[in-house]
Amino acid sequence: MKLTIRINYHTSWGESLWICGSIKALGKWNESMAYPMIYIGNGEWEAVLNFKSNKTFEYKYFLKSNNNYFWENGLNRVFNFENDTDVDIRDFWRPQVESKNTMLSKVFTQVLMKPEKTIAFKSGTTSNKAICFKLREARVPKGKQMAIIGNTTALGNWKRPIKLNNTEYPVWQRTISIEKAKFPIEYKYIIIDEKTGNIEQWEEGNERTIFYIDKSKSKILHVQNDEQFRFGGKPWKGAGVAVPVFSLRTDESFGVGEFLDIKKMVDWCKKTGLKMIQVLPVNETVATHSWLDSYPYKSISVLALHPIYLNLDRLGKLNDEKLQDEFDLAKEMLNSKPHVDYVEVTRFKSRFYKLIFDQNWNNIKNSSSYKKFFSENKSWLEPYAAFCFLRDHFKTSNFREWGPYAEYSPEKIEKLVDPKSKKHEHIAVHYFIQYHLDKQLREVVDYAHQNGVALKGDIPIGISPNSIEAWAEPSLFNLNGQAGAPPDDFAVLGQNWGFPTYNWDVMANDGYAWWKKRLNMMAKYFDAYRIDHILGFFRIWEIPKHAMHGLLGYFKPALPLLVDEILDRGIWFDTDRFTKPYIREHFLHEFFGEYTSEVKKLYLNETAHNSYELKEAYNTQRKIYNHFTPDENSEQKISEKNVIVRDGLMALLDEVLFIPYPYSQNPAYQPRIALHYTNSYRELNHETKNKLDELYIDFFYRRHEEFWKAEAMKKLPHIINAGNMLVCGEDLGMVPDNVPHVMKDLNILSLEIQRMPKNPEIEFGHPKEAPYLSVCTTSTHDMSTIRGWWEENREKTQRYFNRILGHNGAAPYFAEPWVCKEIINQHLHSPAMWTIFPIQDLIAMDGNLRWDETDKERINVPSDEKNKWRYRMILSLEELNNANEFNKLLTSMIHSSDRNNDL
Repeated sequence: MKLTIRINYHTSWGESLWICGSIKALGKWNESMAYPMIYIGNGEWEAVLNFKSNKTFEYKYFLKSNNNYFWENGLNRVFNFENDTDVDIRDFWRPQVESKNTMLSKVFTQVLMKPEKTIAFKSGTTSNKAICFKLREARVPKGKQMAIIGNTTALGNWKRPIKLNNTEYPVWQRTISIEKAKFPIEYKYIIIDEKTGNIEQWEEGNERTIFYIDKSKSKILHVQNDEQFRFGGKPWKGAGVAVPVFSLRTDESFGVGEFLDIKKMVDWCKKTGLKMIQVLPVNETVATHSWLDSYPYKSISVLALHPIYLNLDRLGKLNDEKLQDEFDLAKEMLNSKPHVDYVEVTRFKSRFYKLIFDQNWNNIKNSSSYKKFFSENKSWLEPYAAFCFLRDHFKTSNFREWGPYAEYSPEKIEKLVDPKSKKHEHIAVHYFIQYHLDKQLREVVDYAHQNGVALKGDIPIGISPNSIEAWAEPSLFNLNGQAGAPPDDFAVLGQNWGFPTYNWDVMANDGYAWWKKRLNMMAKYFDAYRIDHILGFFRIWEIPKHAMHGLLGYFKPALPLLVDEILDRGIWFDTDRFTKPYIREHFLHEFFGEYTSEVKKLYLNETAHNSYELKEAYNTQRKIYNHFTPDENSEQKISEKNVIVRDGLMALLDEVLFIPYPYSQNPAYQPRIALHYTNSYRELNHETKNKLDELYIDFFYRRHEEFWKAEAMKKLPHIINAGNMLVCGEDLGMVPDNVPHVMKDLNILSLEIQRMPKNPEIEFGHPKEAPYLSVCTTSTHDMSTIRGWWEENREKTQRYFNRILGHNGAAPYFAEPWVCKEIINQHLHSPAMWTIFPIQDLIAMDGNLRWDETDKERINVPSDEKNKWRYRMILSLEELNNANEFNKLLTSMIHSSDRNNDL
């Protein structure tokens, strides 16, 4: 069999086109062994392959330019043909920058646009000379189907639509005879009504044309791989709701939202026209058995699900009726609380798991469904269960304190998890829990999909330093650094998340397998995901282990400044003056007030007249924090005086102008972020300030543009193709100019928030200015709600009321329901593909439903590292589903904004 593949692509001088695929002839996905396309003129490239037998394989094209490889967009192409006919394939290049590519993600192909039934029939011809038309298009509304029509009898002579097969959806196809066809063949794709066959929509533009096919061969099949229906009019838009799973409230839950509660949220979405539910991370975070574990972005496993989300009733009733009554009472008590009592919920649930495990394990472990689950997940499940056992046995998740298990050893773990071990039941209980979590979440996924609602997850940028990954795969992480973020309006000291940073060079060695495994696991449950802090793929803000404030961080990777570079700018680099804390007598009172004299005596050494340094016992922020802050399990509270002294001492350590860069072979530095607010900067001479300003601007806003873009393009293309999910990036904060370009090139949706405009020169963004490939929202879990924000700054609220909402006069003191409705409506009418609203902001439109305690609706305060993630809807999902007037209002708003229209 002879296979001829042609594609039209106009290259520049020195560039060439290659085809790479899953078989040896195409290099087995090795770019260096790929098959070269031959240029035959007029932009046409050709590859000819001969096979002795039928072949099935996958392939894609890439452009080679200056030894760099640029792959086309999308999933792998598939060739599958089962007879000895010669085949000609006509392909079209799939550009990276194409907004329509997002419509081929799981959200659309497996949920929102998935055909209700498979349309299958015979190919339509037995001819030895035929064309197989193929169109890759997901956007076909329910009750409609794709068809083709053209200027030949086999194509209906422009009168009769020819239905297409969807057995390989989102590819629609039909094979027709060309025995009697005359060239050129002209045709178009159309959308028809499934029942009547009437034409509902013609694609836009000129007719598609096939100018010639060589019919001299006895057998020939021409495969025409067309790309996407040419829709006219408005692009597709949808709306969704954002709510943490733990925040859901139902009559059946156990004091916290659970996976099965999502089904009632699905019911509400279906009723109102919302198409997506976005949740916070749902991975296991139990490290301390305290409130600190409520932080969902600090997982101890990126693969295991959090046990708190299991519904106990589905696990069965305890045979001991008194014990069961005890749990029933606890459920009633915890479910009546206005917030999530994380510690008590986890305490009761953990105890129940052990009891129900002892009762039901023998039956579960022998079931075929459990055996299948264990077999598919054994590679991560065993280390995870061992970690949990050792965490509880040693009473700490800090594996460095686990004695013989401090260093991960596959041999030791294999022995530990051996079913014959006396400790096996303490290991197996974690298999049991994860099995049920997977089972319950899969039930939710199926239910959501059946009802046309997509699920969007969240990928945290980091992991806990005391996690399975850090223990079992330490080479992938820099455990001596802490990830965070530079200062902004929400956290003036910067943020320190406490995560280790990534060793990207090590991860690249196996093609980022760790990330792909993580995303493939996520794809089991989610159709889309939000990349938390996508800037981390360009560069991460790393903070030394000895520091607490994000102010003392530096970008990694970076191009640090050598001393000679600083000198070349006319700045005399005094190492002590610029890199050591600048502490002087005359401003100490600003830091410590009435405690200044005591501070000087106990914590400072005078190095020269009126100049000081911190004593060795207090010369890092970590030492200071540990000295003043009670143990996390202690009931003792830190005094107001100690807070002032502690925070003042740590602030003195921020009084530097340059931060040493630890990854440079020669001494090199980064300017301290926000150095202009230091006393050290204020007391420089005018000339040095000006030169330092120029260096600062160049370093943070110019120097790294191409460097960081290249870093992102090394990683993101490999990672985002895993799982075929719709990818959204949280691109807030100190965003380099190259970030929007990279996200657009990779079809990653941006996050647009009115209160955090991307343009630093304006106070408020406007939803009407959001790009199509974006998620437009009113607020996030790290911000106050609409109502909370409205009350924070009266002057800012007034400007917003007049300039953005367009009202004259004084703004109402509170965000009244009509105000919230206007804000929501403004966002619904934005051009963004998605508008996804926090549940608090949607309910704020109804004065009877919303919570009167506005301040308790906020989920997280980024500057508070001990924030309790405890927000829970005050309204139950049963009540929300029955709120008919509110639901009618929301339905009409979504409908009028064209966000529930499939076309």
